[in-house]
Amino acid sequence: MRRLVFLMLGLFSLSVHAVTLDDLQQRFSQQPVLRAEFSQQRSVSGMDQKLNSSGILVISRNDGLWWQQEKPFALSLLLTDSRMVQTMAGQPPQTVTAQNNPQMFQFNSLLTALFHADHRALEQNFTLDFSDRGQGNWKLVLTPKTSPLNRLFKTITLEGQTFLNNININDMQGDVTQIRFFNQRTEPKTLTDAEKQHFSS
Repeated sequence: MRRLVFLMLGLFSLSVHAVTLDDLQQRFSQQPVLRAEFSQQRSVSGMDQKLNSSGILVISRNDGLWWQQEKPFALSLLLTDSRMVQTMAGQPPQTVTAQNNPQMFQFNSLLTALFHADHRALEQNFTLDFSDRGQGNWKLVLTPKTSPLNRLFKTITLEGQTFLNNININDMQGDVTQIRFFNQRTEPKTLTDAEKQHFSS
């Protein structure tokens, strides 16, 4: 009976343990490869109709991020430590590096930091407001404090539990972008041959 009580107390203590930003970064860093589907909805100021898109993404701790929009048209975005490559059907790839476009390449580092919850990198450009919402749920509100981010965005809000589930972006033009991630998978723990092709292209 005493052993059962201790077990129940142990489970309870796990359930009430507050999530911290350090916990989150450690958790994400232990995921070598993450795959997910996404849906994105953008509300543009002055437009009644919302813009919707969807697709898949792969995040590799060692290789970078590959974002494949499938609807309403094909568009891929590859982010690595050294380059950012955007490809649209029927058009040649557009490549950005720190050398040829330092400001644009800054967004490369920003996106990588967002998906890895790298708070030390985020703190360089944002004021961070992290909150534990109970039962493993969390919320992180980023308020830009450096240029040019503070001229582009009001806030960027991340929400999730085991994984990052939502990104809400409010920009200075009054536009709102909502990105939802679902069907997250961490197996296999290494890139498949097909996925390796995306990062080597």
